[in-house]
Amino acid sequence: MCRIIAGGVDRLADAFKALAHANRLQIYLEVVAHHQQQRGMPAPAAGCGVADFMSKLSIGAPTVSHHVKALVDAGLIRVEKQGKFLTCYLNESLYNELGDFFRPKPE
Repeated sequence: MCRIIAGGVDRLADAFKALAHANRLQIYLEVVAHHQQQRGMPAPAAGCGVADFMSKLSIGAPTVSHHVKALVDAGLIRVEKQGKFLTCYLNESLYNELGDFFRPKPE
């Protein structure tokens, strides 16, 4: 059985709700993949630029911004503005919490 700490159920429910949309899931997976490739890099290099995944999606920039905001609101990623560019960073603690949710706990 999975153990979830107080407040964790709501946090996970928000994350699952955000990830239930195909475009948001694809964006999140791009941020995760970029994070895993750049592990150990300094902060600016570890982030995933919105332009990095925007070309992979067949949706417009305003729609991408909407989906990125939903991921930020759910706590899955954080975004920093660097000049006119947006860079997405993985929230590792929530990423790990999601992984723990699906891993069976030893008895």
